[in-house]
Amino acid sequence: MQSYLFIGGGKDGCRIPLAGEPDTIQLPADVTEKEAYVRETLRVGKASIYIYRHESLTPEQVLKLLIESYKAWAVKKAVGRR
Repeated sequence: MQSYLFIGGGKDGCRIPLAGEPDTIQLPADVTEKEAYVRETLRVGKASIYIYRHESLTPEQVLKLLIESYKAWAVKKAVGRR
């Protein structure tokens, strides 16, 4: 089963295995609520991956979150090398 990165909502940053590649998926948020995620493709040249973004986020917001997360990871990694 393939794992996919979820961005936004309560599952932000989680990699969750899914059977198949549904266009949308609803996951439990609380006991009685659910969150909807939409499948998107991230592509650079010929390489691409699928992610699931929270329905409240635009693709631009997702890209901004990914960049901020990568910057924080890079700073943390650089500090750890000292």
